[in-house]
Amino acid sequence: MNYQIKDIGLADEGAKKVEWAYREMPVLDILRKKYKNSKPFAGKKIAACLHVTTETANLITTFRDAGAQVYLCASNPLSTSDEVAAYLAREGIFVFAQRGEDSKSYWDNIRRCIESEPDLTIDDGADLTVTLHKEYPRLADKVVGGCEETTTGVHRIEALNKEKLLKFPFIAVNNAMTKHFFDNRYGTGQSTLDGIIRATNILFAGKRVVVAGYGWCGKGVSMRAKGMGARVIVTEVEPVRALEAIMDGFDVMPMDEAAKIGDIFITVTGNCNVIRFDHILKMKDGAILANSGHFNVEIEVNKMEEQKVSKRRIRHELDEYTFKDGKKVFLVGEGRLVNLAAAEGHPSSVMDMSFANQFLSSLYLLNNKIEIGVYPVPIEIDREIARLKIESMGMSIDTLSEEQEKYMKSW
Repeated sequence: MNYQIKDIGLADEGAKKVEWAYREMPVLDILRKKYKNSKPFAGKKIAACLHVTTETANLITTFRDAGAQVYLCASNPLSTSDEVAAYLAREGIFVFAQRGEDSKSYWDNIRRCIESEPDLTIDDGADLTVTLHKEYPRLADKVVGGCEETTTGVHRIEALNKEKLLKFPFIAVNNAMTKHFFDNRYGTGQSTLDGIIRATNILFAGKRVVVAGYGWCGKGVSMRAKGMGARVIVTEVEPVRALEAIMDGFDVMPMDEAAKIGDIFITVTGNCNVIRFDHILKMKDGAILANSGHFNVEIEVNKMEEQKVSKRRIRHELDEYTFKDGKKVFLVGEGRLVNLAAAEGHPSSVMDMSFANQFLSSLYLLNNKIEIGVYPVPIEIDREIARLKIESMGMSIDTLSEEQEKYMKSW
C-alpha cells in the first residue's frame, strides 16, 4: 500500500490546516521556490520518522517538489494529525501513521519506511535510525547520510558512533543555533504550556510549577510559566545549568524537596525516571504531571499503573490516578510528549527554521562526501537561515565594512 492512515476522506480538512501553517513558514517557501525547477533530490528516496503535523507536511512536500520520493512515519504514537496524514497520502506521499496507533503498528510503520531502501534519513528521536542499524544493516550500508531533529535522538546517535556502530554520517540538526535557540526555547516553551492548558484548563498564575531540566527546552518552559504568573522551581543535575537557573531568578532544589510543594510538574530532560513513584507519593493531592521530553520514560508511569487503586479519563488527554491513601494525581497525555499529545506542537514560525535546517542539511549530505560521524549543521547554513528569517520579517541587519573586516582579522 502507498499509505496506512485513518481515513483518506480527511484530506480536505488537512489541506486547509497545512495551508494555514505554510503562511508562517516563509524560509521553507523560499527554499521550495529555489529548488522546484532544479530538483536536486531527483531519483532519491528519503525515509522520515517525524511528528506528522502541518509543519512536517510542508517540509515533506518541499522535498517532494525538489524531486525526492518520501516515505513518512510517525515518531510518536500520539503526535499524528490524521487530517494531515490524509492530505499527504492524497499528495502522493508514502505515509504510514495514525494517531493512537499501538506499539506493533508504530514499529511496523517504521519498518515500512526503512524497507523503501532510502538514500537519506530524517529522524526525530532516532527510533528509525536505531531500527535501521539493528534490523537492516545491509540497507544502512547504502544510506548516504541522515539528519536528527532532537536532543534525545542526537544522544542516541552519538552513542552509536562512540561504539563504532554508526554506518553513515549524521548532521545533528537539533544543535543548530537556529534550531535550539528558537525551536527548543520558544517553541517548546509555548507549546508545552499550551498542551497542559488544553488538557486541564488550569490557571498558571500563582501555581508552583516544577520544571525538571534547564536545557534549552527547560529554559523556554520556565520563562513562559514565569510570564504567566507561576512561581517556578527548577530541578537539575548539572551544576552550571542549576546556577544559571538561580541567576535567572528561579528557585532550585532537588526533586525530593520540590515534590512536596509543587502544583504542576513538567519534565524536559531526555532521561528516564526523573519523577519516580516515590516522588509522586510525596506530592500533594491534585498534583498535575506532564512530560515534554521526547520519550514517555521521564515519569515513572509503569509504577503509577501498578500502584493505582483506580484510573479514569477525566478530560481529553487527562487521566486521574487514585492511590491507596486516597491521593489523586493527574497525568497529561499518558506521559507522552505533552505539546503533541494534548496540543498541536510547536508554532509554525519556529518549525520554519528547524525544517529549513533539515532541508539544507540533507542537500549538504547529498552533495558532499563525508566520513561516518556526527556533525554540526554547517555554520553557513545556520547563518543563511537566520538571514532569510530576518528578511522575511521585514527587517535587516548591518554588514561589516572592509576596514572592520580587516581590523577583526588583525592581531
